[in-house]
Amino acid sequence: MHVYRTPGGVVVEESGRTFSLSASALTWDAIFRAADPRATISAAITHATPSGARLDPDQILAPTEHQEVWAAGVTYFRSRDARMEEAQAAGGGDFYALVYEAERPELFFKSTPERVVATGQPVRLRRDARWNVPEPELVLAVNAAGRIFGYTVGNDMSSRDIEGENPLYLPQAKVYDGSCAVGPGLWLPPSPPGPETKINIEIVREGRAAFTGETSLAQLKRTPDMLVGYLYRETSFPNGALLFTGTGIVPPNEFTLRPGDEIRIAITGIGTLVNVVAPLRA
Repeated sequence: MHVYRTPGGVVVEESGRTFSLSASALTWDAIFRAADPRATISAAITHATPSGARLDPDQILAPTEHQEVWAAGVTYFRSRDARMEEAQAAGGGDFYALVYEAERPELFFKSTPERVVATGQPVRLRRDARWNVPEPELVLAVNAAGRIFGYTVGNDMSSRDIEGENPLYLPQAKVYDGSCAVGPGLWLPPSPPGPETKINIEIVREGRAAFTGETSLAQLKRTPDMLVGYLYRETSFPNGALLFTGTGIVPPNEFTLRPGDEIRIAITGIGTLVNVVAPLRA
């Protein structure tokens, strides 16, 4: 089952059929508030007539209405090494290794709902950063009770030079307009994605691949349930939340994004998130 948020309401694709549900039938927030979101959606489409039309990609909104977006860091070995490389220039780095080995994960706030960018919309670079990269990640859809019920694709845009200068600058490196892309929709599988699940990224520049990379969930050190457990430990989310699970693909140190680059992130079973880097603000 795939679920999408559109201007007209919720669109559900299941078993080759498409159902369009108005806000009076089902809201996006209602899905995240439900004790069993999949059952809630299934109940809603039993009263709906399948549509013969396919979902228009241009109508897909970001899969968040009133859901905060949070993120986990240093969850892949490659991410640990990359963060250490950033920090070495500032005379640090060991604390990233400590986080990777520690029981408590790194969790940080990523985006308010209104700042989340949908597939097909532009992402941005900070004007005061020189080293910018995308971070392709599996994103968890978590209901109000802290249960993972769905999955989507995320791009955690990051300014590596700012984060590497000082770890206290992490919010500035991670949180700004156009820094959080999520979509295209939620995948609600009957069971969680397995370790063989692939995450791929391709960055196209002037018609050619400037960078490609692949990893799998087998490289994820911390389990999704463990990450959600820490996120919900002392914080409530009445409308649920989205949680990035960290990246295992890091471009080489000499690579930085440029305006006009197209970023394509695909995860097995979920779909492809596509965004173009916007021109720098004046």
